[in-house]
Amino acid sequence: MSDPQDWRRLDPRTLLAGVAVLCGVAGGAALPAFLSLSSGSRPAWQAAAWVLAGATLLIGGGAAADWVRLRRTRYRVGAELVELHTGLAVVKRRSLARERIRSVDLTANPLERVLGLVKVRIGTGEHTDGESTLELDLVTRAEGEHLRRTLLARAEAPEDPSHDGVLAAVDPRWIRYAPVSFVTPLLATAAAGAVMQVSDWFGAQEEVIHWIGERFEDVSLPWMIVDLTLLAAVAGLVGALGLWVEMWFRYRLEREPGGTLRVRRGLFTARSISLEERRLRGVELVEPLGVRLFRAARLDAVATGLAQDDDDKHGDLKNLVPPVPRAVADRVAAQVLRETEPPTGAPLAAHPRAALRRRTGWALWAGLGPAAVLAVLGARLTPVLGYAAAVLAAVLTPLALLLARDAYRNLGHGVSGAYLVTRSGTLRRSTVALQRAGVIGWTVKQSWFQRRAGVLTLSATTAAGEGAYAVYDAGESQGLAFAAEAVPDLLTPFLEPVEAPDTPEARPTVR
Repeated sequence: MSDPQDWRRLDPRTLLAGVAVLCGVAGGAALPAFLSLSSGSRPAWQAAAWVLAGATLLIGGGAAADWVRLRRTRYRVGAELVELHTGLAVVKRRSLARERIRSVDLTANPLERVLGLVKVRIGTGEHTDGESTLELDLVTRAEGEHLRRTLLARAEAPEDPSHDGVLAAVDPRWIRYAPVSFVTPLLATAAAGAVMQVSDWFGAQEEVIHWIGERFEDVSLPWMIVDLTLLAAVAGLVGALGLWVEMWFRYRLEREPGGTLRVRRGLFTARSISLEERRLRGVELVEPLGVRLFRAARLDAVATGLAQDDDDKHGDLKNLVPPVPRAVADRVAAQVLRETEPPTGAPLAAHPRAALRRRTGWALWAGLGPAAVLAVLGARLTPVLGYAAAVLAAVLTPLALLLARDAYRNLGHGVSGAYLVTRSGTLRRSTVALQRAGVIGWTVKQSWFQRRAGVLTLSATTAAGEGAYAVYDAGESQGLAFAAEAVPDLLTPFLEPVEAPDTPEARPTVR
């Protein structure tokens, strides 16, 4: 245990950072508050005095609270424990065993970077509702780097020049994949909603709607909808490009001595995320539909301790590589896993045609179901709904059938060296390479419809990532043989050979 004199405090510039944030909040709230007060019977000077008094109270109270927190917070790094004491009315004393610490992540927003401060998040990789994490808010950047190096220091692994050092660095050409992600339409919708919300705060929503109406008074309704959609799309495009730059500016993925993967990135908010290799159980190659059309993919880590707590603001800890050309993603996957060939690019076994029939049935229900409902309502209420049902069926059914065939073609599973590989999905195709040694169990599911079709769903259970990764609608003997091959002796005791009636070969079935 370290000496009591080794207790350290947060950096005093924490007060300056807190006051600056409160000034921004007060300034943002001051204008609408002033307009609201001055619009009544109060004179302007009185409204300004009320606003100034409120802003002073907010800033002063917040600064006082930060000063108390600064005085009552201390931490120390001992030989065995990392300890944190904080609180005034309720004093909290928490500690983490150093041998259990698996991550030390550093983040800093633009103001904190100007002040030379970082927030340090120390975690053990366990899922205990935040009790396995300590946060130091804020310390100097030099102190944060010192804590990261000290707490993640391990016996160095043997050097491997082909897989150590910088594994990937940002290429400005990767930004071309930002507009084709699902973020673009979401940001377009958010931009339109933000305009209406802000105008409502200032009581000018009707004026905004009237102004938009004047701009399109000589335009037909269909063309007005097209124009507004294009404007929203442009806003979403700009937002997607800006978000990519903010998230992936100065991106680097590197392997440090001792076997630690480190991701550094961010324009305004700088992030430094560390992941011990002994927590790594595999990788996941993610290909959203838009990105996949351009032959690109994102690479995520499948590791223990990356599930997000409810109060965790860093929901992207598992991202290793942004959307990049598929060949680059495969190369980095091989380097991360220390493999000569990427398991994510291994050939996979196709699934039986029964899986295609099942997806075709789902597609027909998705395309014709809503149309049938509209047709019934149209027969009872108005013929307009009947016409809408016909249009809906004509549009949705071919699209659903196309996606169903694509979903079937994307199904696959296989074994590549020390990894089992499974692939599925269409709007979001996912290829998971999971360490065979990391599989702790198999779950076999077979619904009544699957039994009639002769297929089943296998789920490999693991302590990492999402906890289970499924092989959907594999043939009965095919799926069970794959499980027995991928992780020998785990499912084998529950299998028995059954003689097929039309062939002398034996096929495995669950007892």
